[in-house]
Amino acid sequence: MTDMPTTPVVTATAAPEARSAKPADSPKLTRSIGVVGGTLLTLSCLTPASSLFVIVPDSFATLGTGTALTIAIAAVLCVGVAFTYSELGTLVPSSGGEYAMVGTLMGRLAGWLVFVLSLIVVMIVPPIIALGTADYLAPIVHLDKQMTAAAVMLLATAMGLLDLRANAWITGIFLVLEVVAAAVVAFLGFSHTHRSAATLVHPVMDAGHGTSTAVTGALIVTGLATALFILQGFSTAVYLAEEMENPRRNVSRTVLWTLGIGAAVVLVPVVAITLGAPDLKTLGAGDVAGMVQGWSNSAIGTFVSLCIALAIINAAIVMVIQNSRVVFSSARDAAWPTPVNRIFSHVGKRFGSPWAATLAVGVPGAALCFATLDTLNEVTGVAVAGMYVFVALGALVSRRGEHKNRLAWRMPLWPVVPALIVLVLAWVLAQQSAKSLLITGGLIVVATAYWALYLRPRQDSHWVISVPEDELATATGPDRT
Repeated sequence: MTDMPTTPVVTATAAPEARSAKPADSPKLTRSIGVVGGTLLTLSCLTPASSLFVIVPDSFATLGTGTALTIAIAAVLCVGVAFTYSELGTLVPSSGGEYAMVGTLMGRLAGWLVFVLSLIVVMIVPPIIALGTADYLAPIVHLDKQMTAAAVMLLATAMGLLDLRANAWITGIFLVLEVVAAAVVAFLGFSHTHRSAATLVHPVMDAGHGTSTAVTGALIVTGLATALFILQGFSTAVYLAEEMENPRRNVSRTVLWTLGIGAAVVLVPVVAITLGAPDLKTLGAGDVAGMVQGWSNSAIGTFVSLCIALAIINAAIVMVIQNSRVVFSSARDAAWPTPVNRIFSHVGKRFGSPWAATLAVGVPGAALCFATLDTLNEVTGVAVAGMYVFVALGALVSRRGEHKNRLAWRMPLWPVVPALIVLVLAWVLAQQSAKSLLITGGLIVVATAYWALYLRPRQDSHWVISVPEDELATATGPDRT
């Protein structure tokens, strides 16, 4: 399929109030990547190694040997989530991702709330990941943690301004290195086993003074939000739908392959670390680099640390790319005052990237590296779970009305899969801390007020969700290719 830079953009929503016309010259992205490029970018955004080495250590502290079980349960949940993303991402192929899918199917207010949840992830996750860079560069050079993270964010911003096809291969090279690092850690962990595999299904954690305590089911349910955050990223394929060749086929393949590969890259080393840690106290401390040093020699430990640092930089680059597309799409759909929309929806002629939206994500991200981010992992987990609930609700209404006969990949076991996702994730959210729920809920309240006071009175010209017209074809039956 050839590039289609002249694809017209039209609105496609189920709600009557959202049917305002889009101009034919609305800003467009260029189709330039296939399954391989999309998978490289999506795997890099799932960033399995940086999640493994930056976020997972905190789970070891709270879940002990139950970390692997929690991630495995989250992976099973994510299969159902991946089905919903695959169907909705091919039904509504837009760089707006979740908000475009949900807004098209459930109305603009629902789409706006999903956009706000995604914006939480957009602005917070890259700095969280970048803050781990200095720790893994320590074997070579000691750097200030926050300054290094800010430099990584600025580098990622500069890379995000380049052509998407070039970024796919650059991040692909980094991805190979991070997978190698994860494989080395897995090999070393399995080679230095200190406990039986039974501890994976009968989990325990350090209780101090050389004793242990059982990890309860309630703790595992609470940890699922962070585990979903660890595996989050396979959804990047739907953000790239407007830049992907033959999206009805390639989006679903990319989503499902990425989840499978990414979950394996995370879960296998987690099992190895769990079995290979010399004691529960060391496991709970989450010092993976230190354990690698203990299992091997300094040269191997240094190599692994450098690969991890590159994985973090790679993750920051891809997250800036993905997140800039969300900001670009929101401006194209007129979510902001007109001058802001005009700036953020501009696409550069040389590289075809939304340069202003990229700067809007990357530069504040560099500033956030100097903020206190102690509770943000948990808040981000709540936001991710909330997004998944909205997407599953969208999948429940995706086969009615004008959307029933559109060409799209259709999930098996509908509507059981999305209904189960809604119920399980609602339960998971109910187990999260009051603080994280209040923070996220407060942001939703503010967003709802903005919708009521600014967007809704301007519904003819603002927040008009759009998708490429050429992908809104109809068919007599579902497309499962």
